[in-house]
Order: sequence, then structure tokens, then C-alpha cells
Amino acid sequence: MKSRYIFLAILVFFLIFVRIGPDKQPLSQWIKSTSSHHQQQNGHAADDSHAVAHWSYDGEGGPAHWGSLSEGNTLCDAGKKQSPVDLPVTEGACLLPALILPEAPMVLARHYGSVPVNIINNGHTIQLDGNQGGYITLDGLRYDLLQIHFHSPSEHTVGGKSYPLEAHMVHKSAEGGLAVVGVLMEEGAENAFLKPMWQGLPAKADQHFIQKDATLDINALLPGDETFLTLSGSLTTPPCSEDVRWLVMNTPVTLSAQQVKQFATLHPGSNRPVQPLNGRAVFVNQAGTLWMVK
Repeated sequence: MKSRYIFLAILVFFLIFVRIGPDKQPLSQWIKSTSSHHQQQNGHAADDSHAVAHWSYDGEGGPAHWGSLSEGNTLCDAGKKQSPVDLPVTEGACLLPALILPEAPMVLARHYGSVPVNIINNGHTIQLDGNQGGYITLDGLRYDLLQIHFHSPSEHTVGGKSYPLEAHMVHKSAEGGLAVVGVLMEEGAENAFLKPMWQGLPAKADQHFIQKDATLDINALLPGDETFLTLSGSLTTPPCSEDVRWLVMNTPVTLSAQQVKQFATLHPGSNRPVQPLNGRAVFVNQAGTLWMVK
């Protein structure tokens, strides 16, 4: 009897650790590889889904199709507070005193510093790492600068007018809220803020350009006039998440024709078309006084 149990124990050991599976692997390895293969299949399916969901600015992955590329992108089609929008011209406009509203900050305070030149071509745009570059406060709530990226032509328009370039300064609060400061750029004098970055614009996706000994003063990107237009909107790329606090500077800054060409050569048409306001009010903040633009 004892010898029988010993035989059975040896047989079980053989089956688990030595027995050759269907593909002539030890059974234990075959079980592991089978599980791995199943995971790879699931991963492959996810990769296929990711490939389909990969968005762009034209063709089948373009803005008209973003909402159907992924279940997570439904707001791109169904959202009612989407960005960008056509902003009203404030000069000569009828400005009405506005009530204090959460989506229309009364006080914008900027606390920016300098960051190293550290940019990446992410395949859609050129993005500057803004980490440690400072923060803004909107009515006392702090939003830290994460990154700055660019679109050509501009995503927001003003009275139907488009600009050659638009910078988006993306900020995030400790609670996870997003605030984006938009800076419109028109052709004119060379832009000193862009110059150190544009000297090494990475031509291919996922390429970096870093100059640790060169820094950029974030304040230099902004116009002297602190008047801004504000409304509640969304991310302008998938997943088009809403309740983003938008603050678009009212006065554009300049960049040279060569600087426009350098960016547009890499990322032409990198802008989402303007979206309907759907009844949203646009406010203008002039020196801390809030007005509604009619």
C-alpha cells in the first residue's frame, strides 16, 4: 500500500512539473504560457481598440469621429460645454455687469517662475514641461501649471477671426479641477519666449529637446494686458472632458512668420473646429471687474 502511494506521488509530480503539454512544454510551463497567451489576446484586443481609438486631426480619426472612437469619448459628440468656441469681440461690445459665478472668476493671480527648456513632440503638438513653473489662483483656489502646448491655427476664434497659433497653459488643482489659460498669437515680431524652444523643435513623435542650462520665464508668454475672456468649457482633445475653466487672454502676443512656419510644418491643422456655445455666457474680466459680453 505504501509503495502505491509513493507511486501516485511520483506520478502527480511528473504530471505537474515534468509532463509534457500539448506543445511539448513541461505542463507547469504550459499552464503558465496558456494563461499568458490569454492575457496577450486580451491585451491585443485592447491594443486593437487603442489603435482604433487613436485620434488625429483629419481622416477617420479626425474631430468629426472622436466621439465614436471610444466609449470614453462620448462627450466629444454629446457634450454641451465643448471647447473651443468663437469668442466675442470685446472692443465696442455691450458689457453688462455680471453676477459672481463659479465659472467666471473675479480674481486671477499669477505666480509663475522659470522652467528649463524641456519639450516633446507628442505626435499631436509640441509640449513644454511646465512642472515647477508656478501656479495661478482663481478666487483663491490654486491651480498648478502642468504643461504648455500649442495649436496651429488657433482653436479659439474671435469674432470669426482665426490666429496663426494658440498656446494652452494647462493647470490642475489639488481637487483635480482643470483651468486652461489660452494665449492667441498673431504674426508680427519674433516671440522671445518661443525662440529657445523653436531652435530645437523635435521633428518626430516622442522626440525630446532639452536644454537644462536654458530657462524660460513663463510670464514672458503672456501679454501685458491682463484682461481675459472666461467661460466653462472642455478639453479640446479626446476625451473632451467638460467643466474646464477657460481663461483666454484678450490681447494677442506676436510671433514671426518664420516661427509660424516652423510649427505649422510639423503640426499643420492641429486645431479642433469651434463648437457651439449652447447658451453659455462669455464673461470678460477687466482688472478684477467681471462683465458679461452681449
